[in-house]
Amino acid sequence: MKAYDYDCPVEATLEVIGGKWKATCLYYLIEGPKRFSELMELLETASSRILSKQLKELEEHEVIKRKIYSEVPPRVEYSLTDYGKTLLPLIEMICDWGERRLEKTGKKAIYNESH
Repeated sequence: MKAYDYDCPVEATLEVIGGKWKATCLYYLIEGPKRFSELMELLETASSRILSKQLKELEEHEVIKRKIYSEVPPRVEYSLTDYGKTLLPLIEMICDWGERRLEKTGKKAIYNESH
């Protein structure tokens, strides 16, 4: 991993969770491990290339772990690490803010109802 200097702590946070799908992946991983195909299904408009890249970056930052099962065909699951779980209050705050924004704008979100 590269060493960076930041102008503020927000930059250090956004380096880890910034990106089109990273925070959303973390949101869905709160409920437990997910296979790549499950994440693709939840993130309908995500391209597999970008999602794969962003999951790899989250793994490099030790926020998620990738577990490969020795099965045929191989099964891979992504889950939050203990370090990644420290982001839960932040993800919950982002979710709450987003819900208030949706109410304010009159728009709706279609998402996994288990949250």
